[in-house]
Amino acid sequence: MQVSCRTEAYTPQGEPLQRITLLSDNGSYIELTNYGARWIAAWVPDAKGHLSNVLLGYSHISDYLDDSFYLGATIGRFANRIAHAQFEIDGVTYHVDRNDGANCNHGGLCGLHQKVWQTELLPDGVAFYTTSNNGEGGWPGNVEFRVEYHWSDDMQLSVCHRATTDQKTWINLTNHAYFNLTGDSNTRIDNHQLHIPSDTILETTADFVPTGQRVPVQDSPFDFQSMRPIGQFLQTDNEQLRWNRGYNHCYLLSENGESKLKHAATVYEPSTTRTLKVYTDLPSVLFYSAGFLPNPTTGLCLEAQYYPDTPHHPHFPQGCLLSPGQEYLHHIVYCFSCN
Repeated sequence: MQVSCRTEAYTPQGEPLQRITLLSDNGSYIELTNYGARWIAAWVPDAKGHLSNVLLGYSHISDYLDDSFYLGATIGRFANRIAHAQFEIDGVTYHVDRNDGANCNHGGLCGLHQKVWQTELLPDGVAFYTTSNNGEGGWPGNVEFRVEYHWSDDMQLSVCHRATTDQKTWINLTNHAYFNLTGDSNTRIDNHQLHIPSDTILETTADFVPTGQRVPVQDSPFDFQSMRPIGQFLQTDNEQLRWNRGYNHCYLLSENGESKLKHAATVYEPSTTRTLKVYTDLPSVLFYSAGFLPNPTTGLCLEAQYYPDTPHHPHFPQGCLLSPGQEYLHHIVYCFSCN
């Protein structure tokens, strides 16, 4: 394993923007940047051994400064929506950034995706760390964040999210990589085959906020319990699909113990025979078919996370309410292969 880091640009404030490369002995490699602790490229082989980048991204590191789609970013303090951009902790109401209509999305205007993180190179990866101060974006608590990426010779990327706080606060971290296993960012993902081992999704409003209702997927356009093409029902006249311009839904995973990794999703691309399997110890995975990109449906996101809008739904898993003395510690593993 070779781990390298170089500075390629600077922010307007003079902070260095780095590209970190994790090169395995078989020639596959991933690239990351300290801006937003982002995963920006994954060069993996197809059936003929040709390497292609299967992540959507930008050519230049500085382009991420203007990114509004969270490409490859570490998302927080709270992934996805919080209704009305407010919540209550111990009788105190906190108002956070409204950056998605009346709601807060992906941590608001001060989200982790646009912080310049500190970098620590590891023998098989990299760790990024940063601080979010009490009151930043309306969030309570001084929170220390650390994200570790570990790449292996068998093409597995392990992502470890950590956080500690000095005041009770909500934390929900994920990675927002967009995958296109063809290696062509202009090709639609309709023919990608997807399996999500879940029989239930969260119903949402037209603003993508969960209503609190769990909905069975059986015999619906949202049923990926058996592997099938993403495009099979993508154009179905379904209210939820119309609102979201495709899929943008939270799938509930089996509860086999919070600390145990479980299968969250498998994606297979027939023309290259590339396969991606995702595992996590988090309780859900949000499948987004990228209907709001300028070139829609050319990538897909599989965002392992706690349920969106958890602060307003006491019946949702509550493990993301972090108190002093506790550590937020969760894992997502991405496994690439080719047959």
